[in-house]
Amino acid sequence: QVQLVESGGGLVQAGGSLRLSCAASGRTFSNYAMAWFRQAPGKEREFVAAISWSGSSTSYADSVKGRFTISRDNAKNTVPLQMNSLKPEDTAVYYCAAKLATHGGTYTSMKAYDYWGQGAQVTVSS
Repeated sequence: QVQLVESGGGLVQAGGSLRLSCAASGRTFSNYAMAWFRQAPGKEREFVAAISWSGSSTSYADSVKGRFTISRDNAKNTVPLQMNSLKPEDTAVYYCAAKLATHGGTYTSMKAYDYWGQGAQVTVSS
């Protein structure tokens, strides 16, 4: 089992920044590929960003590319998501996810992930 806990959500004005963090525990963190997804009210959960087990590969949704940055610290078992130039359409509950890696790349499909956090609310006001 892997336990994931998100933190760092909140309310910010459009154009501002927030930094989410995902803290993992329970298994060897460096064996897991990680990702962030989000779900806005009335919409399906969607992919935001992913990072490989080593941190050498990252992937981003087109809607956040150039504004969001995913990283990982395998010594601290954390996966930060730095969000800059936030827009009202970024408002959602953000979820951290973990998948036991079987290759050195990233996974962008929600169905690939085995473990999920409880979510952190991000609200961007216009």
